[in-house]
Amino acid sequence: MRKQLLCLALSAMLFALCSSAEAQPPTKVPLIGRLGASSPSAESARTDALRQGLRELGYVEGENIVIEWRYGEGKSERVPALAAELV
Repeated sequence: MRKQLLCLALSAMLFALCSSAEAQPPTKVPLIGRLGASSPSAESARTDALRQGLRELGYVEGENIVIEWRYGEGKSERVPALAAELV
């Protein structure tokens, strides 16, 4: 009886070890598009405030959120093309 129980336990352990592991589907990382009409240096205070606010909510750029930055560099004619690029 003891031999049968040992054989059953060993078989169960081997079966559990041999079962194939399935990959989990990749989780979607949130993406934010940020469009500024001026240059990155002129927008630095807003950029820092956005990052800080996201951090307070538990989001860290490059870890669990992606931010796409686009700047018109003071050229308003570039803004529509940059907006289309983000969309």
